[in-house]
Amino acid sequence: MRMDISNYCYNDSLHDMDNDNIIGWSLDLTDTPYRLADLGNMFTVIGCRTLAYIDDLDAAGNLTTGCVATCRQGDYSSITDGACSGIGCCQMTIPKGLQYFQVSFDSRFNMTEIYNFSRCSYAALVESSRFNFSKNYSTSSAFYDYYGGQAPLRMDWAIGNKTCEEARHQANYSCISTHSDCFNSLNGPGYICNCSKGFHGNPYLKSDDPDSCQDIDECKEPNKYPCHGKCMNKVGGYNCTCPFGTRGNAYNGQCDRGLAIGICATILLALMSLLGIEWIKYKQRMKRQDIMKKRGEYFHLHGGQLLTDMMNIENNISFKLYDRDEIELATKGFDKTSIIGEGGQGIVFKGYNLDQVSNPVAIKKCKGFDENSRTEFTQELLILSQVNHENIVKLLGCCLQFEVPFLVYEFVPNKTLHYLFHSQNDPSIRPLEIRLKVAAESAEAFSYLHSLDHPILHGDVKSTNILLSNNFIAKISDFGCSKIRAADGHNDVVKGTIGYLDPEYLLKFELTDKSDVYSFGVVLLELLTRRTPLSNQKVSLASVFQEAMKEGLFLELIDTEILHEDNMRLISDLARLACQCLAMTSESRPTMSRIAEELRRIEKQVRQHRGVLTSISSLSLSASSSADTSEHFTGETNGYNSLRRVAAMSIEFAR
Repeated sequence: MRMDISNYCYNDSLHDMDNDNIIGWSLDLTDTPYRLADLGNMFTVIGCRTLAYIDDLDAAGNLTTGCVATCRQGDYSSITDGACSGIGCCQMTIPKGLQYFQVSFDSRFNMTEIYNFSRCSYAALVESSRFNFSKNYSTSSAFYDYYGGQAPLRMDWAIGNKTCEEARHQANYSCISTHSDCFNSLNGPGYICNCSKGFHGNPYLKSDDPDSCQDIDECKEPNKYPCHGKCMNKVGGYNCTCPFGTRGNAYNGQCDRGLAIGICATILLALMSLLGIEWIKYKQRMKRQDIMKKRGEYFHLHGGQLLTDMMNIENNISFKLYDRDEIELATKGFDKTSIIGEGGQGIVFKGYNLDQVSNPVAIKKCKGFDENSRTEFTQELLILSQVNHENIVKLLGCCLQFEVPFLVYEFVPNKTLHYLFHSQNDPSIRPLEIRLKVAAESAEAFSYLHSLDHPILHGDVKSTNILLSNNFIAKISDFGCSKIRAADGHNDVVKGTIGYLDPEYLLKFELTDKSDVYSFGVVLLELLTRRTPLSNQKVSLASVFQEAMKEGLFLELIDTEILHEDNMRLISDLARLACQCLAMTSESRPTMSRIAEELRRIEKQVRQHRGVLTSISSLSLSASSSADTSEHFTGETNGYNSLRRVAAMSIEFAR
């Protein structure tokens, strides 16, 4: 249909705009099945200084929108044919379901200053496919004249205001032909009817009416429904097949003769496919067999059978041998996101699904394995599995079907002692009482390991290997891949961590229980000073602290968070204990059991003394105190001096 074009022009006789036309034409389709098509129509505004609005019924507020068209003053070369983008021409879409609109112009945008070259503004709803902007539209009446004052526009229609689902249950449902389909209107409420696919006619007529939806005989209309073979009509469609002895797609191609060749080719292809499938299955079987063979070989090389026999003898049912598939599933195929740490003995993964309730576990991949000592290794695993102490991470089982053994431990959810000292920003959770509690529990755990019938030497004692469980309960970890001391006391070389290494161990390459004592002494220094074992300049905390003890200036190194005036004697006792652990000769160092007793004594006393020390300038270590600790730093024998030189060299060794 066509709709009048609204115009707002300059009146020569009035020397002003003709405001009688400021309100333009309107169209009211309410209470009819018709509505303006939202797709295909554009609200179009033409002019060089024009702002036109399109409003809904009585400007009720459901729709009020405008479009501005302007021209740069004195420069009309920027107006381009075919470009309706705001310069001389503006277009905008309309909303869905629009049944009423009225055009109006804004009087503030008028032609009173530019009437000599642009006298009128125009606005209309125009079918977009039949509009092509010409630059002379903005400066003349060409737009109005081209359409004879009435612009074409598109209309939609729909039945009622209900959806198909709602309308089907009403007596006046209009899609009454048997082979008709209902479609919800895409432009506002209501619905329309169409004949089903393969049918044509009027879907609004009953089926007994010959003009209602009737089956299309596609075979009678080959131009519209192509078939290059034998066509057979069916209700709602048609079948098109190649004649016997030919093959191909008769719907869109020619049927070629050569069925026998096609059959042979099909059979050959099927045989090749079956052969390929069988070959793939064969390769998969071989791969599985190879994997199973390697699993068996690794299990044997790591002493798995020997371990199984020993477990039967020991009747150790709490220790479990895990399958390779279980470990891979638990670690998501050793995904990097499962890694929770890398200690001196190996990489640690967090795993799940190793028990019925999927409790988390820590899975450690040992860094190396000596095949020549697998008997010793299996014995060690049995011993470690029997370790039962509340301050030692429990060894739950192992897997021996990889290149190196994997050990499975209980998972400790909280952080490490190293994190508490060096990364935690809240000083209130690391008072001296907590530090001494963790140190005492750790010392008791190491003492327990050293006192077993087959003593276990950790070999990598450091603050990162002391985990903190709930309520700051200490848990010793990262000892499962260590060596257990044999009856003759001899040990292979075990890697440690720079800053914690025992100088005597570096000299003799023999690990003893006093090697763990030395490393624990460094941990005690971390407890006292909250400093790292090595500074950024690779200066040893042990060396600096020992020198400060000799000079009586060790309080300058103590962490100010724990400097309480009433605790000076207890802190001095703890400092002397740390220095005893750091003695250059192992014979001069206390045992772990003695260290645990002393730490418990200090812990008990420190709870009885509270107070805040605001200044330490007046405090100093008494002469007797210096004398008590001097034996740990001086020596007259060449062997002692040699050990001190090795201690100086220890900072050059990495993990």
